[in-house]
Amino acid sequence: MNFLLKDITKYRQDLHKIPEVGFKEFKTQKYILENLEKMGYSPFTICETGVYVYIPGNKSECKAFRADIDALPIEENNSCDFVSTHKGFMHACGHDGHAATLLAFAKYLTTLDKTEYSILLIFQPAEEGPGGAKFICETGLLEKYKVKEIYSFHLFPDLKEGVISTKPGPFFAQATEFDCSIIGKGGHGGMPQKTNDPLIPFTKTIDSYQSIISRNLSPFNAGVITVGKFLGGTVRNIIPNSLDFYGTIRTYSQEDTEYIIKRMKEIHRGIEISFNVKINDEFRVLYPPIINDENLYNKFLKFSNNFNFIQGEALALAEDFAFYQEKVPGLFFLLGTRNEDKNFISPLHSSSFNFDEKVLLEGVKLFMKLLEEKNEL
Repeated sequence: MNFLLKDITKYRQDLHKIPEVGFKEFKTQKYILENLEKMGYSPFTICETGVYVYIPGNKSECKAFRADIDALPIEENNSCDFVSTHKGFMHACGHDGHAATLLAFAKYLTTLDKTEYSILLIFQPAEEGPGGAKFICETGLLEKYKVKEIYSFHLFPDLKEGVISTKPGPFFAQATEFDCSIIGKGGHGGMPQKTNDPLIPFTKTIDSYQSIISRNLSPFNAGVITVGKFLGGTVRNIIPNSLDFYGTIRTYSQEDTEYIIKRMKEIHRGIEISFNVKINDEFRVLYPPIINDENLYNKFLKFSNNFNFIQGEALALAEDFAFYQEKVPGLFFLLGTRNEDKNFISPLHSSSFNFDEKVLLEGVKLFMKLLEEKNEL
């Protein structure tokens, strides 16, 4: 594995310098294409800024490996010598590491004879939004190459450097956004009787949300309703006409998401009647939940002693890898990057997120072992 360290470090640092957001990863795409071509591959483009490589094996059944390639609109606050050259943008979620790992894995594959199974390498745009995995699935790529299982991982600073973690079943949550407005009647704060204050129904609405999880869902079904932003008013002695608030819903099943939305809308209608206000609401269901295939997980356990592995737990994060899992069995991993000695402790989406490239070799090793596993697809 060490022969790849120099390459994987260069890939990661080169990509880190040119961060681009979803469906604008043109420099990133060019870099990936050029390096794959140097290895002797004939890569294809997909969904504007994506790339894929198909490697025929002795069997037509295919194992797929995916890396996301997009960055975030965050100004970098690191002092390393490979900082972002695109002002206002940064690889703050480790996708540069994911893409570098898949490039290094592609280079490793050039050292092998023809593999038992065919291989599909997917460099996917727009994971951070609007969900490039969905668009790739809609192209029919998985069906075209008879993909029977798919794998991916995400760097994770909450885990110690080099630790691999996953679990069977629900792993990441389904994410839903909601935007709401409560419209009342504003006026002078000293004469509230002449107004219809939207703040009171707002507090009652938020309070009512808390009963949805605790009293409407099974205690064995986890869920979260969070209001993270609210806007209203201009000065202290004026009651505003309206109040806007924004939040997120996280669940581990489509059914629970639909039920929570239904109950929230019912609460809104009740508040409207009770307080003589109007509530406008909009819900956007984003990525499905990541549900790891139990058979693939059990196959991974057979060689998990090759890694510093710990059993994972369900997280209320979201990832568009779930769209692939709706098509074929898939297994998603976390790879720890936390290194307190080197001060690599910043969370994902932080302007100071960073990691040691050598940890990416564990990602390559993971893909190698998943490819080598002799299972009937």
